[in-house]
Amino acid sequence: GIRKALGGQNAQVLWDIARRGLVMTAFGLGMGALLALSVGRLLATQIYQVSATDPLFLGGAALVLGLVAMAAALIPASRAARVEPAIALRSE
Repeated sequence: GIRKALGGQNAQVLWDIARRGLVMTAFGLGMGALLALSVGRLLATQIYQVSATDPLFLGGAALVLGLVAMAAALIPASRAARVEPAIALRSE
């Protein structure tokens, strides 16, 4: 609300809030991929007829989790971009 009251555009507010969530998502996906590759032998006993280092399997899982995380970051960001500056300043 403060950023919009000072002249920020909706796209700037949307990107600023969504970027924080997307950076955390990228970090989490990277760490998850490293962990999955390093613990591959243990995972091989848990998944049926799929190699633990199968790039299609790991890529598909990363894609699904990335899309869910992007939606989780963009929904509140779009709400924040639509808020009226006067209402946001009154509540602060």
